[in-house]
Amino acid sequence: MLNAVEMGEGEVPLLIVHGLFGSARNWRVLQKRLAESRRVIAVDLRNHGSSFWDDDNSYEALAADLAAVIEAHGGVADVLGHSMGGKAAMALALARPEMLRRLIVADIAPVAYGHTQAGYIAAMQAVDMSVVARRSDADKQLAATVAEAPLRAFFVQSIELGDAGARWVLNLAALAVEMPKIMGFPQFESVFDGPVLMLSGACSDYVTPERRPDILRLFPQAEFEAIEGAGHWLHAEKPREFQAAVEAFLG
Repeated sequence: MLNAVEMGEGEVPLLIVHGLFGSARNWRVLQKRLAESRRVIAVDLRNHGSSFWDDDNSYEALAADLAAVIEAHGGVADVLGHSMGGKAAMALALARPEMLRRLIVADIAPVAYGHTQAGYIAAMQAVDMSVVARRSDADKQLAATVAEAPLRAFFVQSIELGDAGARWVLNLAALAVEMPKIMGFPQFESVFDGPVLMLSGACSDYVTPERRPDILRLFPQAEFEAIEGAGHWLHAEKPREFQAAVEAFLG
């Protein structure tokens, strides 16, 4: 079972699913705010955070993990997924539509993307963890290959510091092998007819108008909304606007 953090009260929970290299802790502030009016569960996906490691990081496997969490918390949920977590949430909706009441997909489409995140994995694997006493030590090493300070700050949140030394809580080896699957999306003949909000950053190119036919084929009730001034990390860049959009959609 995935590691899950639960806050708030209510009958039908909102399940939050993070993206690649993330964890439930990245969503803690937003989870607390949303939990003021409902029950909210944030999970660590397999190969991330405090959840188990496995060689299989396919979307079919991720969707099955999410289904198990929902089954353990009442059988039905609203689901919010960002990036890789959004693809996992879409795979769940298409495989087990009866488990979802509403779906929010943050800045990702159910398509294969041409880029890769393998370079970031290589950068993290190159960090000499034997000399890392603080996350800032890893940040200094990453600066040689990752220029963007916000990205480095995000990556080093996945370092666990302890008496035995520092280690990544990301299964970097498995994620590297599974990268083609992560950047892709499975073929589905089914559709999800429930309410869907495709929430994107206006400055992001992950969900372009050209992607809409692919989205509407699988999610015919999808609504589209963009947050001005936000890129792919819209929930971190514009947290109040993101929260407002989520709460308005969930009613």
